[in-house]
Amino acid sequence: MDNETRKTFRALGYLSIVGMAMAISITLGALIGYFLDKKFQTEPWLLLIFLGLGIIAAFKNLIFMVKKIQNHQ
Repeated sequence: MDNETRKTFRALGYLSIVGMAMAISITLGALIGYFLDKKFQTEPWLLLIFLGLGIIAAFKNLIFMVKKIQNHQ
């Protein structure tokens, strides 16, 4: 397997986990916010705050992965 094919497969591997990483970050943020809202009766504020933090984390991971893919090419 030549070097170019290896780089292509590595990039495809990174791209295949982008959607899953984004979904997990957003879901975890929402779940943490939901449970904290139930515990402290602050509906919907903590849910919204942690959902926003999950979205920020998802895009941070996306940017990190794109930079990592660019460095390997």
